Amino acid sequence: LLLRWRRRRRLWKKVEEARQRQERSLVQMEMAVWRFREQHPSVNMVSILNLPLPELSKKLRDGSLPPEHVFYAYVGKALQIATETNCITEYLQESEIQLRKAKLPEKLGLLYGVPVSIKDSIDCEGHDSTLGFIKNLNKPAAEDSVVVQVLRRQGAIPFVKTNVPQSLISYDCNNLIFGQTFNPLLYTRSPGGSSGGEGALVGGGGSILGFGTDVGGSLRFPAAFCGICALKPTGNRLRSSAMNALFWSLPVVAAVGPMAKDVESLALCMRALLSEDMFNLDSTVPPLPFNEEVYSSTRPLRIGYYETDFFTMPSPAMRRAVRETKQLLEDAGHTLVPFELTNIDYVIFNFCTRGMFADGGTSFLKKFKGELEKSSMGLFFWLMKSPSWLKTVLSWIAKPFMPRFSHIIRSMRANTVDEVWSLHHEIEDFCHQFIAQWKKLNLDVMLCPMLGPALGIGYPGKLSVAVSYTMLYNALDFPAGVVPVTRVTDEDEQELKGYKGYFRDWWDRTLAKAFHGSVGLPVAVQCVALPWQEELCLRFMKEVEAL
Repeated sequence: LLLRWRRRRRLWKKVEEARQRQERSLVQMEMAVWRFREQHPSVNMVSILNLPLPELSKKLRDGSLPPEHVFYAYVGKALQIATETNCITEYLQESEIQLRKAKLPEKLGLLYGVPVSIKDSIDCEGHDSTLGFIKNLNKPAAEDSVVVQVLRRQGAIPFVKTNVPQSLISYDCNNLIFGQTFNPLLYTRSPGGSSGGEGALVGGGGSILGFGTDVGGSLRFPAAFCGICALKPTGNRLRSSAMNALFWSLPVVAAVGPMAKDVESLALCMRALLSEDMFNLDSTVPPLPFNEEVYSSTRPLRIGYYETDFFTMPSPAMRRAVRETKQLLEDAGHTLVPFELTNIDYVIFNFCTRGMFADGGTSFLKKFKGELEKSSMGLFFWLMKSPSWLKTVLSWIAKPFMPRFSHIIRSMRANTVDEVWSLHHEIEDFCHQFIAQWKKLNLDVMLCPMLGPALGIGYPGKLSVAVSYTMLYNALDFPAGVVPVTRVTDEDEQELKGYKGYFRDWWDRTLAKAFHGSVGLPVAVQCVALPWQEELCLRFMKEVEAL
């Protein structure tokens, strides 16, 4: 007991030190902004913050806007948003040194002088990548991840790291070290996750361009919940050495991608990243530069669409968002074709849950060994620790009353090597069938629902089954973007009274409660393309945004 008490005391001391560092970071930001304002009282910070990224970048590159004016404008705004939402974990003080060097560049990159924010799990030299784990504190990264190196070479200035949920397996944003991050649009709502700190900071205007990762919707949830845009590329189109942060053997593919207020900013970012710098630093990335012709094309598109996946019943606002967008696209001269999804429950349980916990959750549990708190997933931890025979029995007992819970228990049992190989083959076959259906309809892109509006704090932890709309495209490894298109109306709120869900179980009832009281909050749609067609995906997103 004494040894256990001492160990816990040491861990709490590490947490306290990390929180003090976070506080010092905010003080450093405050002092830096104060010094700048003392020296430059006439600089109009608001006008700088109102510039969209393409225009800001142009002014920085032609010299009409000094980089330090932009930098300190965003440091000041980021400090305000961090105070309100608790989204920043660390200020990268070396960014001020990079800023001074930026005045004498050898060549101007596409993102010259642009301050950017980085998700906690993406390595920045000299700083922790905690993933919300206490054991990862005081273990600074030896070098920048590939994506950060490319950003620096393109002239961007990474200036803060942002908060994540413990382990990244959540679409909320809370951990024992830095606490809960709040949605800048409504503080009682979650900002989404796992790139929740990025969503809150970009959504609140404290960063003009942010970077996160996505293994089940971790870019798309924060973007949808905070009313901004995001792009999850094909898994290997961009590279971050921080992918080892996603620590399980994955048939479900992880990706690193950008978040911004508008689609043109995402396109500019992709132009900068899909450069020789990326291809030289990581030879596993296909040397496919940004295809300007595809992105700039104006030819009418043939677009597949669906309003529901028949697994997670869409909220009235979600359904309306797809219908209204479909109508606008048709009116603009595009062809809309209904697309029928089948067996999504099998995809979620057998490919995603079983794929992520193929060893029965052993690797996942190891990551939590020695931590003070096992996040909010107590029941799942107990299930993972249970022997396979008990999981089978519990699954059989639960099946008549809670079919989804029964499937989750069954998908968490340990698999043999032969079963894992079969699972990989099944996923490949499913992907080929999905593409065959896509090609048969001669589609260019797909319009899909996106879970929304933002759920209340604490609800995402109870509603892990509601990731079906996003997780599908990680299993398929298709590029998928999110664009906000509408807001929840009083009529949507009225219709929500009839929301029952497809399974009418505890999860459906909880999701109905989570949707309530959301009038005025943004609702987004997903825009999807085939693998390696990020430019077409962005072109479709731009079309949706414009309409």
